[in-house]
Amino acid sequence: MPSLSVQAPTCTDIQRMTAAIIAGQELSASEARALLEIQANSDAYQSLMQAAQTVRDHFLGKTVHFCSILNAKAGNCSENCSYCSQASNSSNVDYTKNKWLDHEDIRQAAASAANNGAKALGLVAAWKGVKKGAQLDMICDSIRELVAEGNIRPDINLGILEDQEVADRLRDAGAAVYGHNLETARSFFEQTCDTHSFDERWRTIQYIKKSGMGLCSGGIIGMGESKDQRIEFAEQLRFIEPQMIPINFLNPLPGTDFAEREPVNPDEALITLATLRLFLPERNIMVAGGKEVTFGDRLAEVFDAGVNAVMVGNYLTTLGTEPEFWHQQVASRGLQLAAAAGSGCGKGCSDPS
Repeated sequence: MPSLSVQAPTCTDIQRMTAAIIAGQELSASEARALLEIQANSDAYQSLMQAAQTVRDHFLGKTVHFCSILNAKAGNCSENCSYCSQASNSSNVDYTKNKWLDHEDIRQAAASAANNGAKALGLVAAWKGVKKGAQLDMICDSIRELVAEGNIRPDINLGILEDQEVADRLRDAGAAVYGHNLETARSFFEQTCDTHSFDERWRTIQYIKKSGMGLCSGGIIGMGESKDQRIEFAEQLRFIEPQMIPINFLNPLPGTDFAEREPVNPDEALITLATLRLFLPERNIMVAGGKEVTFGDRLAEVFDAGVNAVMVGNYLTTLGTEPEFWHQQVASRGLQLAAAAGSGCGKGCSDPS
């Protein structure tokens, strides 16, 4: 339970925090926790949004990254993640199942993503993890073919990795970035899944980092975690230092265990994003799955909360916002689209759907 003594900071407090962050000091966990108590439509809320933009612009400039994903292997997953329509315990059938796609389908998806302005295409597989042998060989072939074509950077999210050898083979095939979410705080993880553990995810992240691949790792807000657990999650992200942090918001899809949970309030979501920006000032923070359900007609306000990356196009089993919307919003806010491939995304961009 959150401490009863947690109080929202004042505008002066937020200005002090911002100056300290720009001077090179880390925001403390207690300061970040206090930010989550800020109320919408308050002066402190406006100060927080301004602080998030100031910190983003100082550390990362005004460049926005676009990434896309492809459900390269959909459905029939062995894992029982409570937020996912593809989970073994889900009765949701509102998507098309498929085995690993052939190269022509992957190539066409890559071309479409590149035309939309994405610099990376995450190849996503619904299973516990890639296995050595024919399966790993097949995936390495797909990676090599996309690398050879050179239209877009192929990123991957293939679940739990067995050992360091698998990570190294994927890197050698040309995968530059592996997406693997922590999903949530360690203390909350068992409430979301029990067919694999938080420790298995943590170990996979160590394999990824040791291989030399970039790491895309974030999670999902709004699954029932407390505000304290959101800060615990942020501390874990600070420790693993991902190049890209996709932040998803629960999309309570029919047939999933979390189907009856309410979407996060948009102001609460924006406050959470802005807090993450101040807590992780040098990291790319992406809004990904569930953003349409959470923000509705306030979707463009994610840039006010200091994000600098967006998932464009469709998700794994649900539709996303048209890329043209994001191009318009980037331009209208004086931001610019990244002209070269940056740190990418993977399944971490789209877990809820």
